[in-house]
Amino acid sequence: MAILDVVSTKAQRAFFGTVLFQAIVVIVMVAITFGKVEDNFDLTDTQYKTIPCYLALFILAELFEIFMAYDALRLRNVIQLVGILLFHAALLVMAALQVHETRSALVTNPGKNWTQDYLHGDGSGTVWSRVFPFLVVSPVVIGVTWPVMMWFVRELYYEFGWAIFHVVGANPAAKTMYQYYQVIICLLKFDFFAFVGVTMQLLIVVLATSTAEFGLTIAAIPIVLVLLIGCGLAVQREIKWLMTISLILMLAAESYFIYKLVRFFEPSSRAQYATVRSTLTTFTIIAFLLLFSTFAIGLRCFADFDKGLLKSKLHEPTFQRRYSSSTHGTAGAKKEEGYGAGAPLGQRVSIE
Repeated sequence: MAILDVVSTKAQRAFFGTVLFQAIVVIVMVAITFGKVEDNFDLTDTQYKTIPCYLALFILAELFEIFMAYDALRLRNVIQLVGILLFHAALLVMAALQVHETRSALVTNPGKNWTQDYLHGDGSGTVWSRVFPFLVVSPVVIGVTWPVMMWFVRELYYEFGWAIFHVVGANPAAKTMYQYYQVIICLLKFDFFAFVGVTMQLLIVVLATSTAEFGLTIAAIPIVLVLLIGCGLAVQREIKWLMTISLILMLAAESYFIYKLVRFFEPSSRAQYATVRSTLTTFTIIAFLLLFSTFAIGLRCFADFDKGLLKSKLHEPTFQRRYSSSTHGTAGAKKEEGYGAGAPLGQRVSIE
């Protein structure tokens, strides 16, 4: 589906344009910060690995947000739009934390200016004073665009109001079941980002390749990815045995996150996490809460299997293409005019 077909109204274009604009600005600011630090420090040194990790995380986060925005508009999914707003708020927190953690990595001789300690001081003319403005731009841009995105999500809520009705009809019970289905699919996408974010920080910044913990982290990657994909297929196609396995694996993954949280703070290992403890702890707690929410909603969706929703789930993409670009007589026109449902209708070709 062409992007112009997806973002076919003013509200859709404005929302997607806002997401795209802030992503470009943030990535550019992070890249400039990385370049300035790389010119002065050896980034293979453990103390400075925070910087490439910071760059990688924000590139991943912004590309993920662009994809999620496009996907939400394509699916006319208001729940996912709300999820994007929450994700954007989490990005704001992460950007603010990165200012603190980058300073912790670079500044080891506070109070000194460029003539006294150019590399490790925090006074005028030092490396830190040069990168600080670019670090601050990211949380400012993310913070300013957040209420703008909230406004357009409000507009899109009214625009997409008839989407679920066209999928499942007017049955309130079916509508509720379908909304839970949308929630778990949305949560699985955010679970993927949270897990990749935690893993990326561990592999880039903290763990040595010779440690057992490095091997455990590597082994967890395919297991969690299979879990997320398997759960998505299970809930969409209502495969009970696969859903059961997915729920059990979620509990195992929860145990893994608890284990990592303990490692961040126990005396025997806390030193190796010193430069990234704040961000890692935040990411791990968010990942834990997201996965716990996915488990709880998964149980609710499991209880809705075999209750007549399977056809709506399997034919959802076909519906979206029809809903956004086709027309079916006067009744369809009235619905769009009266309720602002979706993109503008095309030329009338038949009357049913």
